[in-house]
Amino acid sequence: MLLVVLAAAAALGACGSDDPDVAAPTSGATAAASADALAQLEAEAGQLLDGGPDAFRARLAELRGHPIVVNQWASWCGPCRFEFPFFRDQAEKLSGQVAFVGVNSQQLPVPFPHFYDPDATVARVFRGGRSWPTTAFYNARGQLVFTHQGAYATEAKLAEDIQKYALDG
Repeated sequence: MLLVVLAAAAALGACGSDDPDVAAPTSGATAAASADALAQLEAEAGQLLDGGPDAFRARLAELRGHPIVVNQWASWCGPCRFEFPFFRDQAEKLSGQVAFVGVNSQQLPVPFPHFYDPDATVARVFRGGRSWPTTAFYNARGQLVFTHQGAYATEAKLAEDIQKYALDG
């Protein structure tokens, strides 16, 4: 089953402790809460989530303890649709290890949870919002470690970046 997928891009090009981007390491109790948050995220597959940047930041905080891959995409974006199978496949392969979250500029949900972001304010949390698609990688400590602007040409390159920036980051 999909952990949670985000979706997006393709080879075709781009169509503080209080800071949620720099989080403290998790304790055992926090890790258990993070596992529950990961299960809840998976249970929300197919939903379009609301709440803007505050809800997005809160979700990132809940998922500390797990690497997170966030993808900004739009259904009107050809490269985004091209790349979607890469994210779906990686989410299936890494289920239980990596949290995948989408940030969608339209109210057109796909079979996994996405934050509704019509004005790209959620995307700016992870240095997105300038191009579609954009993918952000958070390590298990909740730190934003890399933001990739534009499309991935292959699933292998996406998998490489997930390993490098989310799992090893």
